[in-house]
Amino acid sequence: MDPQADLRSRPFLPAWAYGSTQVAAAELELYAKHFWHPLACASQLPPGSCLALTLLDQPILLSQPLDGPPRAFLNRCPHRGVALQDPGAGTLACRRLVCPYHGWTYGLDGVLLAGAREADFLEPFERSAWPLQDLACQLLGSLIWVALAPDPIPLAEQLDLVQEEARPLLDQPRVLLASATQELASNWKIAHDNTLDDYHVAIAHPTTLHREQGPVRHYRYRLSRCATLLATPHAAGGEFLTFGLAPWTHLLFWPDGRLALIQFLPKGPGHCQMGVWLLGRPELEPGAQAWLAEIQTFLAEDQALVEAAQIGYASGLVPGPPHRLEQRILQQQALYRELMGDALIGSN
Repeated sequence: MDPQADLRSRPFLPAWAYGSTQVAAAELELYAKHFWHPLACASQLPPGSCLALTLLDQPILLSQPLDGPPRAFLNRCPHRGVALQDPGAGTLACRRLVCPYHGWTYGLDGVLLAGAREADFLEPFERSAWPLQDLACQLLGSLIWVALAPDPIPLAEQLDLVQEEARPLLDQPRVLLASATQELASNWKIAHDNTLDDYHVAIAHPTTLHREQGPVRHYRYRLSRCATLLATPHAAGGEFLTFGLAPWTHLLFWPDGRLALIQFLPKGPGHCQMGVWLLGRPELEPGAQAWLAEIQTFLAEDQALVEAAQIGYASGLVPGPPHRLEQRILQQQALYRELMGDALIGSN
């Protein structure tokens, strides 16, 4: 797929794709598993700790050994499938992982250290045959990225524009300053499309996001297979960089090094969970809640729009013609079509 191909001939996705139960089920396997997902900020996982999370209904356990990079595993004991840690427990200091069911004990590297009463198994017991099931895990840009499939699109490809355009900003050390989650009565694709939609910013956000991004005439675009970039001059100098990443993530970089991450996790065909993380230098923490409030103001404006669009799409809408300022939507939808293939066509 040529990312610079003429986008004018590409229509929007059909409205039925935003409310189909069959599409929602297929895209988790055919689309989402191709990509890396930011699961945590490295500052949330100090050496000698673990953090249990859920991604697309899969139980995930992140660990940070005392030596080496962070690790990711399915949060289940290989013996009978019980979670090693409670997803609601937050970050826990630990040197070992002990299954609460039968006491199997693992190191933070996923190696089985001991099975309770090993001499009494009915067959010869080999510890090396029972490691935790590990997942692809990388640390990049102070974020821990995890992939559910064994052969995802390379993270370097998924983040190619970010590394080309914002590598000095990406490499700056950051901590998680604030975060928030909220459920939207909208398919994730509508919310993701909306955040890629530069046609609506001046109209729907005249006193919020539009002031941050500035006049449309100064918009600068770049597109790649997995990512899009909108760059605009910032009043404080430098550029304000907004990256849209497959499958549903957005990274917003300010020239002063602040980073906002926004993502829309699917929760069925008609709902999604919006997550917002704010990252920056530790000394910025006193102003983090005010910064979060600013971002939530324009996100609340967007919530009203995407929830109204969900109703409109369900009414039999045939989407209108794409605008030049909606090219980032078309680019991401082209990748979506490519990976969904016949599953998208056959679900109508």
